[in-house]
Amino acid sequence: VQLQAFGGGLVQAGGYLRLSCAASGRPLSGSTVAWFRQAPGKERTFVSAMFRSSSSLHYADSVKGRFTISRDSAKNTVYLQMNNLRPEDTAVHYCAASPSVILSNLRSQTAHTYWGQGTLVTVSS
Repeated sequence: VQLQAFGGGLVQAGGYLRLSCAASGRPLSGSTVAWFRQAPGKERTFVSAMFRSSSSLHYADSVKGRFTISRDSAKNTVYLQMNNLRPEDTAVHYCAASPSVILSNLRSQTAHTYWGQGTLVTVSS
């Protein structure tokens, strides 16, 4: 599976962006898909995940209520709608996917098999 993330950019605080992660080589349906991010000088951290079916959604506390993960199976694409952006959301955002993640481990980077190249989100104050 190849993942390509795009949609990042420069936005003012309070603004919004929608990230996309397009997959090729294998359908994402049935796989767990996730977003992680890495701020400058910091480790990569979990942002959001959709565990297998679309009914099981998970968010980091820092983005809960502001970000929404979704999937379009027809387009084999995963989205991250990011609203009310804050300067602390500035980071390279990565999408990830795996057909074999277990629920208790989906927030771990090592649980995910396939990774996109990352897209930079910069939020100015």
